[in-house]
Amino acid sequence: MVRHFAIFFAWIATSAGTAMAQVFPMKPVRLIVASSPGSGVDILARLVAPKMAEALGQQVLVDNRAGAGGNLGAAFAARSAPDGYTVFMATPAHAISGSAPGNKTGYDFSRDFSPVSLLTTGHYMLVVHPSVPANAVKDLVALAKSRPGKLNYASAGNGNATHLAGELFNLMAGVKTVHVPYKGGGHARTELLGGQVDFMFHNITAVLGDVRDRRLRALAVTGPKRALVAPEIPTVDESSLRGYDITSWFGAMVPASTAQEPVARLHRDFAKTLQLGDIREKLSVLGSEALGSTPAEFARHLRAEHDKWGTLIRKTGLQID
Repeated sequence: MVRHFAIFFAWIATSAGTAMAQVFPMKPVRLIVASSPGSGVDILARLVAPKMAEALGQQVLVDNRAGAGGNLGAAFAARSAPDGYTVFMATPAHAISGSAPGNKTGYDFSRDFSPVSLLTTGHYMLVVHPSVPANAVKDLVALAKSRPGKLNYASAGNGNATHLAGELFNLMAGVKTVHVPYKGGGHARTELLGGQVDFMFHNITAVLGDVRDRRLRALAVTGPKRALVAPEIPTVDESSLRGYDITSWFGAMVPASTAQEPVARLHRDFAKTLQLGDIREKLSVLGSEALGSTPAEFARHLRAEHDKWGTLIRKTGLQID
């Protein structure tokens, strides 16, 4: 009889432990943003965090870990426990540098992360400081040709999509402008506003307000069609450089080996949050389209991004540190 009770209580303890392990979430969730406050991905994270907290029933904290072109935060997230409580806000920069040949970032994007959801897509915008005498892409190209090696452009870091956008511009326009990397998009934008650099390709979410306030001048957007939020701004393709096409995106990922239950719950609540009318409206005003894809759809998107950026890196001969 004693043995039967021992077995019964052991079964109860095991069952309770299993049930507790399957409950998610039981504590606050962190959104790791690998850039400084004010960047496009930071704006998105802070927009969705309160609604995600309501859906999950737990606090959702935005944790900025800028540095090394976004790689410092990515490496930190990759080393975090695979329990669903650390969610990494990924950008094209991480698909580029974390999978590049000779990768020295401290993480492997395809190996160390699992996709949760492609959250938004949007445009990068080519903006210049008001002191730069260019009102269109063709003007900037002509200016760069007249001053080879004299114009400079900012980026959110070496290997960042804003870096490769500039290198693609150099390649397609046949010009030489100097790349100036910063520790995140927010820092790069601040330096451009101050006139320390001449131009940059930045997420439209982060610079549209500056354009509206005439602190920066917009020349073009980088996607295949004009942005709904700024239809008066042409694309780079239609302006001067045929075939130029770079689209921004933000996605949620978790450390590899995270269990299916937290991934499914996070995907469900991200998708639910992004369907809220006020969230969609705010994102639209910022120039982003709300998605909330499935993990499988996001995985397919990431493979396509890997192929696209790999081709560009080979063509330009860039060394991504």
